[in-house]
Amino acid sequence: MNNLRNSVRLIGNLGQNPDVKELTGGKKLAKFSIATSETYKDEKGEKVTETQWHNLIVWGKQADTIEKYLKKGSEVAIEGKLNNRNYTDKEGNKRYVTEIIVNEFVLLGGKKN
Repeated sequence: MNNLRNSVRLIGNLGQNPDVKELTGGKKLAKFSIATSETYKDEKGEKVTETQWHNLIVWGKQADTIEKYLKKGSEVAIEGKLNNRNYTDKEGNKRYVTEIIVNEFVLLGGKKN
């Protein structure tokens, strides 16, 4: 049960192409976001779709795979953990960011061109 303490599993579609950077020492970092949507009927019986956006971080060799195979619109299943951080922007405002550090992922629907 220990691995359930901070565990996230999602299936979604990329909102943009991954941003992949090579850091000092050759380690790669991929950043991208996926959208998950939920549809339900409201109190008037009208169909409502709500979309949530999730920021993802992928490190190392997995970032190479992300760079090679995932593009805007690609469907992916991920498993990871939540990470919260903060920073101060150029105007001096404190900003808070919640990201998912991806441990595993599965490409769904094949390679997108």
